[in-house]
Amino acid sequence: MKLYSGKMNRLVEELSSLPGIGEKSAGRLADHLIRMPEERVRRIADAMVDARENVHFCRECYTLTDEELCPVCGNEARDHNTIMVVEDTRDMQAYEKTGKYSGVYHVLQGAISPMLGIGPNDIRLKELMARLQQSGIKEVIIATNSSLEGETTAMYISKLIKPTGIKVTRIASGVPVGGDLENIDEITLLRALDGRVEL
Repeated sequence: MKLYSGKMNRLVEELSSLPGIGEKSAGRLADHLIRMPEERVRRIADAMVDARENVHFCRECYTLTDEELCPVCGNEARDHNTIMVVEDTRDMQAYEKTGKYSGVYHVLQGAISPMLGIGPNDIRLKELMARLQQSGIKEVIIATNSSLEGETTAMYISKLIKPTGIKVTRIASGVPVGGDLENIDEITLLRALDGRVEL
């Protein structure tokens, strides 16, 4: 049985279609939105539409940005000779929160998963290999999740890069198996980065 009337039900349904938002949370959010001043709701809606229309992938690392280069890639002070490979933008944000990594990133926008029909051509591997053609790249740190898909992706990337002579390392397993990087605390992420091993 539906608790609300038509328009409220539609709002709850739309909100609950977002990842991580169940029906209860969607109901609470919908209730909160309805009680907010109309101007504030319009600002939120405008920000969502504006982001959807103007946010795209960084030309270099493939994280989300509204500029040609994201703030990390555009920062001359970063070590552009060290690239950390992550599955998605949230993983990149997790490492940025530590404030200790000074290299740049490459965001794969996924991981190899034969079960889901995601192969090497479905993630940003070609773009990674093109970046490695640049002179000066000294190390690629593979920081994919320690799930089956993340491990498969890490091994595949390692095999691709080895022949180039570039050093390939994998973050240490302070990150629990099956854990997503975005949910790991900063100390564990730092230990994983410091304890990385060469592949």
